[in-house]
Amino acid sequence: MTESVAAANRRLTMAAFAEFAAGNIDVLSDVLAEGFVEHSPGNPSGRDAFIDYVRSAPVSRAKLDLKRVVADDKYVVMHYRMAEDGDLNGTAVVDIWRLEDGMIVEHWDVVQPVPDPVEVPNGMF
Repeated sequence: MTESVAAANRRLTMAAFAEFAAGNIDVLSDVLAEGFVEHSPGNPSGRDAFIDYVRSAPVSRAKLDLKRVVADDKYVVMHYRMAEDGDLNGTAVVDIWRLEDGMIVEHWDVVQPVPDPVEVPNGMF
Protein backbone atom coordinates (compact mmCIF):
# COMPACT_ATOMS: atom_id res chain seq x y z
CA MET A 1 0.00 0.00 0.00
CA THR A 2 1.31 3.45 -0.91
CA GLU A 3 1.84 5.98 1.86
CA SER A 4 -0.49 8.98 1.59
CA VAL A 5 0.98 12.45 1.10
CA ALA A 6 -0.37 13.46 4.53
CA ALA A 7 1.32 10.45 6.18
CA ALA A 8 4.60 11.17 4.36
CA ASN A 9 4.48 14.83 5.43
CA ARG A 10 3.81 13.79 9.03
CA ARG A 11 6.64 11.23 8.99
CA LEU A 12 9.14 13.71 7.48
CA THR A 13 8.39 16.51 9.95
CA MET A 14 8.28 14.21 12.98
CA ALA A 15 11.63 12.64 12.07
CA ALA A 16 13.17 16.09 11.54
CA PHE A 17 11.67 17.33 14.83
CA ALA A 18 13.17 14.36 16.70
CA GLU A 19 16.62 14.99 15.17
CA PHE A 20 16.40 18.73 15.85
CA ALA A 21 15.26 18.15 19.45
CA ALA A 22 18.27 15.86 19.92
CA GLY A 23 20.58 18.73 18.91
CA ASN A 24 21.06 18.06 15.19
CA ILE A 25 20.34 21.49 13.69
CA ASP A 26 21.88 20.36 10.39
CA VAL A 27 18.78 18.21 9.75
CA LEU A 28 17.11 21.43 8.61
CA SER A 29 19.32 21.37 5.49
CA ASP A 30 17.68 18.09 4.51
CA VAL A 31 14.06 19.20 4.90
CA LEU A 32 13.92 22.93 4.07
CA ALA A 33 13.63 23.96 0.43
CA GLU A 34 16.26 26.41 -0.82
CA GLY A 35 13.60 29.09 -1.35
CA PHE A 36 12.09 28.51 2.11
CA VAL A 37 9.74 31.34 3.19
CA GLU A 38 9.53 32.35 6.87
CA HIS A 39 6.55 34.35 8.17
CA SER A 40 7.60 34.90 11.80
CA PRO A 41 8.53 38.58 12.37
CA GLY A 42 12.28 39.06 12.64
CA ASN A 43 13.20 35.63 11.31
CA PRO A 44 14.88 35.47 7.88
CA SER A 45 13.61 33.61 4.82
CA GLY A 46 15.84 31.39 2.71
CA ARG A 47 17.08 27.97 3.86
CA ASP A 48 20.66 28.95 4.73
CA ALA A 49 19.76 32.27 6.37
CA PHE A 50 17.04 30.61 8.44
CA ILE A 51 19.36 27.81 9.59
CA ASP A 52 22.04 30.34 10.56
CA TYR A 53 19.42 32.25 12.55
CA VAL A 54 18.17 29.10 14.31
CA ARG A 55 21.70 28.16 15.41
CA SER A 56 21.72 31.16 17.79
CA ALA A 57 18.00 31.21 18.66
CA PRO A 58 16.68 29.95 22.02
CA VAL A 59 15.05 26.94 20.33
CA SER A 60 18.51 25.54 19.54
CA ARG A 61 19.28 25.23 23.27
CA ALA A 62 15.85 24.30 24.57
CA LYS A 63 14.24 21.03 25.50
CA LEU A 64 11.36 20.33 23.12
CA ASP A 65 8.42 18.18 24.19
CA LEU A 66 6.11 17.37 21.27
CA LYS A 67 2.46 17.20 22.29
CA ARG A 68 0.50 16.79 19.05
CA VAL A 69 0.83 16.72 15.27
CA VAL A 70 -1.86 17.32 12.64
CA ALA A 71 -1.06 16.71 8.97
CA ASP A 72 -2.74 16.89 5.59
CA ASP A 73 -1.52 16.94 1.99
CA LYS A 74 -0.06 20.47 2.28
CA TYR A 75 0.47 21.33 5.94
CA VAL A 76 1.82 19.89 9.16
CA VAL A 77 0.98 21.56 12.46
CA MET A 78 3.16 20.74 15.48
CA HIS A 79 2.25 21.78 19.03
CA TYR A 80 4.98 21.48 21.64
CA ARG A 81 6.46 22.81 24.87
CA MET A 82 9.84 24.52 24.61
CA ALA A 83 11.87 25.15 27.77
CA GLU A 84 15.40 26.39 28.29
CA ASP A 85 17.38 25.32 31.37
CA GLY A 86 15.90 26.89 34.49
CA ASP A 87 12.59 27.80 32.82
CA LEU A 88 10.04 25.91 34.88
CA ASN A 89 6.96 26.76 32.82
CA GLY A 90 8.41 27.06 29.33
CA THR A 91 6.74 28.28 26.18
CA ALA A 92 3.89 26.81 24.16
CA VAL A 93 4.72 26.74 20.45
CA VAL A 94 2.64 25.93 17.39
CA ASP A 95 4.61 25.54 14.16
CA ILE A 96 2.76 25.42 10.85
CA TRP A 97 4.82 23.98 8.01
CA ARG A 98 3.75 23.95 4.35
CA LEU A 99 5.27 21.20 2.25
CA GLU A 100 5.69 20.64 -1.49
CA ASP A 101 7.22 17.53 -3.01
CA GLY A 102 8.54 16.27 0.33
CA MET A 103 10.24 19.54 1.32
CA ILE A 104 9.24 22.28 3.75
CA VAL A 105 8.68 25.46 1.75
CA GLU A 106 6.98 27.77 4.23
CA HIS A 107 6.64 28.31 8.01
CA TRP A 108 4.44 30.22 10.44
CA ASP A 109 4.47 30.01 14.24
CA VAL A 110 2.56 31.09 17.30
CA VAL A 111 4.50 31.37 20.57
CA GLN A 112 3.00 31.89 24.03
CA PRO A 113 4.59 31.81 27.49
CA VAL A 114 3.13 29.04 29.63
CA PRO A 115 1.66 30.67 32.76
CA ASP A 116 1.76 29.27 36.26
CA PRO A 117 -0.37 26.09 36.40
CA VAL A 118 -2.70 27.78 38.90
CA GLU A 119 -3.73 30.20 36.14
CA VAL A 120 -4.64 27.39 33.72
CA PRO A 121 -6.56 24.74 35.67
CA ASN A 122 -7.14 22.65 32.51
CA GLY A 123 -3.49 22.85 31.45
CA MET A 124 -1.92 24.31 28.33
CA PHE A 125 -1.32 20.95 26.70
